[in-house]
Amino acid sequence: MSVSNAPILITGASQRVGLHCAERLLDDGHSVIVTFRGEKPALQRLRDRGVLTLQADFSDEASIMAFIDVLKSHTDSLRAIVHNASAWFAEAPGEEAAAFQQLFTVHMLAPYLINLHCAELLQRSERADIIHISDDVVRKGSGNRPAYCASKAGLDSLTLSFAARFAPGIKVNGIAPALLMFNDDDDAEYRTKALNKSALGFEPGPGVIYQSLRYLLDTPYITGTTLTVNGGRHLK
Repeated sequence: MSVSNAPILITGASQRVGLHCAERLLDDGHSVIVTFRGEKPALQRLRDRGVLTLQADFSDEASIMAFIDVLKSHTDSLRAIVHNASAWFAEAPGEEAAAFQQLFTVHMLAPYLINLHCAELLQRSERADIIHISDDVVRKGSGNRPAYCASKAGLDSLTLSFAARFAPGIKVNGIAPALLMFNDDDDAEYRTKALNKSALGFEPGPGVIYQSLRYLLDTPYITGTTLTVNGGRHLK
């Protein structure tokens, strides 16, 4: 991966996949900016390595625009934007509209506004990318989390639209993962059931997303594409 002086922005990078990608980019010599919603122990580790950490909850238009203003006060260019910030929950009875609005705001409105208002920062970099982290669940829908699935499907559509809008100066692609990492409290029954959903049948960890991210950043001739990283779930 060629290294640019312009930083790479990763939203939602205080833990798990976002954190892993931020640390791997640092290992490769990149400057990194991350956003976080709430303080997590790993953030200090990033700060100790020179990462700029910016709190942002992306709860509404005002908070998103405030974040953009703060970002622009810290940098006048970006090598890439990785939209990793996400919310994961089912709609509670009687609160469906609020849940849909919250998921739409995080998964669609925030990337939409950040892409529009930060394009000028990307255009100042010799190479520029936007990468949306979607979800393989979009492929088949979700009876349990329809609002989550719909908002991630909308993010996939934004990948296509922004790829067309920003070409040829900014490449825009997506990554759609399925199971990557279990949580500590996931029991054996759940783990077995989840692993059996894929053809490859193992827990890959966050490294496969970093490999996908690197591919999209390094490859000059791909835009408007979403990489499926699902272990062959579509085969079962």
